[in-house]
Amino acid sequence: MKTFTINVPDNLDVDAKELTMLLASLLYEQGRLSLGQAAKTAGLSKRTFAEMLGKYDVSIFNFPAIDLSNDVANA
Repeated sequence: MKTFTINVPDNLDVDAKELTMLLASLLYEQGRLSLGQAAKTAGLSKRTFAEMLGKYDVSIFNFPAIDLSNDVANA
């Protein structure tokens, strides 16, 4: 796993744990990380990570809308 160091302005009220969760949820939302990978990145269990996604306005159902349309059409 890679480790990065970033500089964050002092006036930004965010700690390392929250910043890590923000990044993990964004990468999950973009489909760049699976739920398990994102949870591991955030240092959480899959269940806890999934429960916290709502706080970041990210749906646990991470698939393109076209997939849903295709599923409905094929039902």
